[in-house]
Amino acid sequence: MQANQEVKPILRRMIWWLIGLVVVGVLFAAVLGTGQDAGMVLSIFSTRFLGIFIEAVPFLLLGTLVSGLLEAFVSHDDIARLTPRNPILATIAGAFMGFAFPVCECGVVPVVRRLYSKGLPMSVGVTFLLAAPVMNPVVFISTYIAFGLGPVLIGRFVITAIVAIGVGLVFALGARPQEVLQPHSLMPVMGGSGDVIPLYAKTKRPSLLVGLRQALDMAGDEFFEMGRYLIVGSLLAAAMQTLVSQDVLLALGRGPVVSVMVMQIVAFVLSVCSTVDAFLALAFVGTFTTGSILAFLTFGPMVDIKSTLMFLGVFKRRTVFYLIVLPMLMTLLIGIWLNLNVVL
Repeated sequence: MQANQEVKPILRRMIWWLIGLVVVGVLFAAVLGTGQDAGMVLSIFSTRFLGIFIEAVPFLLLGTLVSGLLEAFVSHDDIARLTPRNPILATIAGAFMGFAFPVCECGVVPVVRRLYSKGLPMSVGVTFLLAAPVMNPVVFISTYIAFGLGPVLIGRFVITAIVAIGVGLVFALGARPQEVLQPHSLMPVMGGSGDVIPLYAKTKRPSLLVGLRQALDMAGDEFFEMGRYLIVGSLLAAAMQTLVSQDVLLALGRGPVVSVMVMQIVAFVLSVCSTVDAFLALAFVGTFTTGSILAFLTFGPMVDIKSTLMFLGVFKRRTVFYLIVLPMLMTLLIGIWLNLNVVL
């Protein structure tokens, strides 16, 4: 057992180095294959990486601060009291928790992990994870400024709620926490039946100053832990932006089916923060179908490269796969249906 514990950190470091080497190798191969100047490609890659990373860091910091405050001042009893007992109603409520915790896709991951450790039902956490990057007041204002009060604004929030609640109900009906969450997200002890059961110690709520100090300490630790996923995700997103020709993607923008798939790929690759992606989507209006624009504005905040890497810090790999595939298929079908049946 001790030998395995010593090997795991070494394996994790090897995986991070391997990911970094893959990114560098892909960029090097691209330079050789296209004949472009290496310095220019590196400059473009660096600019895009810094743009993605600098845009996301403040929201990750906000998320870890909220996570620290939750750990210091919110107890398991508080979560149990505020969460509806009916699993379906609780899952639906999770779609609107973003208005209480206004964080984007970078900040929501540490918040969800902390809420899980406090006893939040698994399906509620999944719904909140997918919905919060859109279902919050900051994104509502930015989308309203970009598109006004119209079908895009309304469609973005309605589609997000439908997809997030749908995926949350799948987890509510067919998955157990120990099969879905990483062990550190459960804070587990073994029950008599062999199942993993969360352990919540009843502790006295700290004073304001003591609680703030504890919150800042925990926020700092979590920021650096989740930050490595953000860095690798930003590297991969920047590499994809550097290598994939945007002209090729734009040429596919008018088909009712292909346009939706292309915009989902663009959203996943660009990894733009949900608080500003509405202004980027404006650049595609007139070139891409409305259904594909809505797919971009709903699927991208739920799942992109950097958030996928951060999911791995909370969920098991198979769960992360479902968290990508289910929203992708649902937004794809909705976008295609809108293109074929609704004139917006």
